[in-house]
Amino acid sequence: MNNAPHLYFAWQQLVEKSQLMLRLATEEQWDELIASEMAYVNAVQEIAHLTEEVEPSTTMQEQLRPMLHLILDNESKVKQLLQIRMDELAKLVGQSSVQKSVLSAYGDQGGFVLAPQDNLF
Repeated sequence: MNNAPHLYFAWQQLVEKSQLMLRLATEEQWDELIASEMAYVNAVQEIAHLTEEVEPSTTMQEQLRPMLHLILDNESKVKQLLQIRMDELAKLVGQSSVQKSVLSAYGDQGGFVLAPQDNLF
């Protein structure tokens, strides 16, 4: 059975999914990016299954190589954008923790506002 056309089509679909994920990450559409991840993983598994059945010919490997490079480049860029987002979220969590600590420390003042007073002699 010649699965070369099916394999090539599967790689094209993976490229499209990879480009979609990069676009979503670039546009900071994080929920949509996460939602698209399963389709990407399924496409990778499909390619793995197809290449287990029959190893691609040398010619086919040469045709697929540019697609693989593009996919790897896209994945690297997505990872960089995700790292930036994770750093932003870590900063926000840190700020939230500090704010919570301040509120906890000064929130138990019994409804009184503590402010310096001017002592007039």
